[in-house]
Amino acid sequence: MSAIASPRTFEPAGGAQAEGFYELAALHPDRPAVITPAGEQLSYGELAARANRISHALRELGLPAGSAVAAVVGNGAPFFELAMATAQVGLYLVPVNWHLTPWEIAYIIEDSDAQVVVADADIARTLVSAGSAALPPHRYVLDGDAAAPAGWRPYSALGAGLPGTPPENRRAGSTMSYTSGTTGRPKGVRRVLPPVSPEDLVRLTTLPLMKSYGIAPGEAGVHLVCSPLYHAAPGNHAMAFLHLGHTIVCQARFEPEAVLRDIEHYRVGSVHMVPTHFHRLLRLPEAVRRSYDLSGLRLLIHAGAPCPVPLKQRMFDWLGPVIWEYLGATEGLVSMASPAAWLERPGTVGRPLPTSVVKILDEGGAEVPPGESGFIYFGTRGTPPAFEYHKDPRKTAANRDGDLATVGDVGYLDADGYLFLLDRRTDLILSGGVNIYPAEIEQHLSMHPSVADVAVIGAPDPEWGQSVLAVVQPVPEAEPGAALAAELRAFCDEGLASFKRPRRIEFVTEFPRTESGKLKRQVLRDAYATHYAKEGADENLNRA
Repeated sequence: MSAIASPRTFEPAGGAQAEGFYELAALHPDRPAVITPAGEQLSYGELAARANRISHALRELGLPAGSAVAAVVGNGAPFFELAMATAQVGLYLVPVNWHLTPWEIAYIIEDSDAQVVVADADIARTLVSAGSAALPPHRYVLDGDAAAPAGWRPYSALGAGLPGTPPENRRAGSTMSYTSGTTGRPKGVRRVLPPVSPEDLVRLTTLPLMKSYGIAPGEAGVHLVCSPLYHAAPGNHAMAFLHLGHTIVCQARFEPEAVLRDIEHYRVGSVHMVPTHFHRLLRLPEAVRRSYDLSGLRLLIHAGAPCPVPLKQRMFDWLGPVIWEYLGATEGLVSMASPAAWLERPGTVGRPLPTSVVKILDEGGAEVPPGESGFIYFGTRGTPPAFEYHKDPRKTAANRDGDLATVGDVGYLDADGYLFLLDRRTDLILSGGVNIYPAEIEQHLSMHPSVADVAVIGAPDPEWGQSVLAVVQPVPEAEPGAALAAELRAFCDEGLASFKRPRRIEFVTEFPRTESGKLKRQVLRDAYATHYAKEGADENLNRA
């Protein structure tokens, strides 16, 4: 790796006709490719040579096409090296959430049938101490730690001494990401590997998607990564911008002011976030936010959860019309909303891409008319879904309706074909036979100045089945307690129908979330279900 360059040297050379990382690396080997959290810089040529050596090594290990390589690594160069290596020899890269417990990490590695695992040294040691007997036969630990466990080789040995030139008979690979597991055990989303070159796959899939954002290959650009790369959305976007020829600046974790600092310092043009990041950025004092030059930012792309309209409007007021939203999941892209489309129809998650199909179906699988809610089904026009849930044909079949698939999102299409997300089926509250969508209540409560964040869940109720529970994280200057709860109830009385108003309001200092910012609703449900069950038992005991 070369020393970090001045941020003003990050503008790639113009006029490149290459499409995709591998062609760009051949044409512009000195172009900066990845800047690590430690500030080290890896050029396109250096990254390609390292990926090529790893590709040769994986073939020497005897891995047939379709095998899996698990990566339990943080944001940095090894993620990109492994991704580009597997993507040109017909293998699956399985990014693993390194924040999970050793048993959860071992489950994903074993479930994916990975033949190779690369892990940070501390992760490798915990896997060994946890007695994970089903680890792959080929194990590599990132360098820099002499105390790596027995049976693990240094990552630098993977491909050492092998050619830095491309392997022969190259074939496109893919990423097999695991669902976040917020509603159950994670499942691998495995896509069919088409018999094409990696360049052809980029032309068929990545480039058309990125052109929807108005970006053409070969343009100058810097993309900031401030979320874990093991999550599908930030990882896939980082890889896509790398294929466009952009420089990828990696942060180890999301820190609001550090994000603004790096956008200014590196002249960042694009970044991927989730609504939780919006909350955290807007909590910074306005003087701090205004002190950074963010004029280079062209694209702030977000997804991950329903975004309250007032929250997003504040982001527009601050940054201008640079915010793009999409609805998608590990399983695929559903729709995309440009800044102009959202400002015209606040709350929309956009329209399907020209090659996509989106339908709203009821419980029986019948399509509903515009304006009526139902399950969101999506797919590519005239093509069956290209993914399956690894080792789970029942779940795969359950999420299908002909050539369309669903992940359980509920929403509706307006008369012009714009999609609006209501909630997930698993988050729906059923109270007295009435469907209540938590996202609507959350959006209303988030408008109150004392609310920093809020989650609405269904609490067990002996009379109604479930009742609406609002769990609120107050802003630092607000005092949680009965007075604030009464103020929030009055606020709900003004803007929500009576059956949607929270029966209970609880306060927390922070929410359980995944590293990508997704709320772990099941953790909240379990905690409050246990709390209210104990409360009911205590009341019965007192009556006795």
